[in-house]
Amino acid sequence: MGNPYVIIGTGAAGIAAAERLRLLNPDAVIQMLSIDEYSHSRCMLHKFLSGERNENEIAFVSEDFFEKKQILWGKGQKVTGVEPVQKRVLLEQGYLPYEKLLIATGSVYGIPPIPGFRTAANVFGFRDLSDVQKINAMIQEVKADHVFIVGSGLVGLDVAYALLERGIKVTIAEMADRILPLQTDAVSARAYQELFEEAGAVFKLGIGASDSVIDAQNRITAVKLSDGEEIACDFVICAAGVRPNLAFLEGSGLKTERGIVVDEYMQTSAPDIYAAGDVTALSGIWPNAMDQGRIAASNMSGQQMKYTDTFCIKNTINFFGLTMLSVGEVEPKEEGSQVYIRECRNAYQKVIVRDGTVKGVQLQGDISHSGFWQYLIKNQIDISRLLAKKSVFEIGYGDFYQLDNSGEYVYRQN
Repeated sequence: MGNPYVIIGTGAAGIAAAERLRLLNPDAVIQMLSIDEYSHSRCMLHKFLSGERNENEIAFVSEDFFEKKQILWGKGQKVTGVEPVQKRVLLEQGYLPYEKLLIATGSVYGIPPIPGFRTAANVFGFRDLSDVQKINAMIQEVKADHVFIVGSGLVGLDVAYALLERGIKVTIAEMADRILPLQTDAVSARAYQELFEEAGAVFKLGIGASDSVIDAQNRITAVKLSDGEEIACDFVICAAGVRPNLAFLEGSGLKTERGIVVDEYMQTSAPDIYAAGDVTALSGIWPNAMDQGRIAASNMSGQQMKYTDTFCIKNTINFFGLTMLSVGEVEPKEEGSQVYIRECRNAYQKVIVRDGTVKGVQLQGDISHSGFWQYLIKNQIDISRLLAKKSVFEIGYGDFYQLDNSGEYVYRQN
């Protein structure tokens, strides 16, 4: 038997690839490696932090997945390098040869260059289960009452939501003038900010951290803001500045830019090495990462498939029961855009149209029947003729599809 297919990473891209490899290669040896000892969904980490779920309950595969699929899993295995010429993966102890390799190591958090932040013992990220386990240990050790969070994007607010559920106060600093700056505009952001503030969160918007106060145990006890205010805290969580996990590839010769450079077949610059998911910097969306993993696995198995779904500006948000879908532009990026807004007591809708095509949609409060908006934006369907007849908010599936004689939906031609 030859060398195994090796997958580094057990996230969305890695797991999807492993499933596809097993389907296409029933007798092949498939070896997965991960630094964590649980295969988990990053989208569920906040539920583990809040205490709502345990390690097994944030997994996105069944407990017997690896056994059932006959996939070997090297838990707690840190990869230190890749040698394309020798076709092997370097580990902390020894190495592992491969037939084909998939790199699906995801992304890592960055710590801003604020005095004390990179050297203090109580500054954490929020990307992996191991991060949350460290945070839980710190909460118990110091009986935490107040946490300072850097960043109010989706990750930062997930952390804040979980800590608030545990009765821990949070202060969130954000350099932008609103929370969720990549997903919202001023109106939709304000709706979420009010809900968090009602739950006890404090936001510092348009303000960054500039310094820290450190005690004799090398722990931050307060964060100094750029406006001079000092915020006392038990520890700090950095939830901004995420980047692809590439450090272990230094010296490998693999071509990288923002992430690992791949072609349309998800192949890297080296033969027999592929990459998928966040590590490629192509998309931060869960379904896209899984698609990339499946396509990479197909090509590793000799079945040519191209990755064409590069549209990645989509987020679904739900905090305190307020749901939102944000797709594409949240503010017009070019002149000549038409912005349509409809508000009522329980809903906010915003559509950005330019050159007859939809460039962005925000639906807050009610995201039902929203699939066609994603289709319109992704495929840049011209809606000019419809806008001449009706409001943009009256457009629906019926404008694009109709039932044929057999009862099946077919595309409406005119």
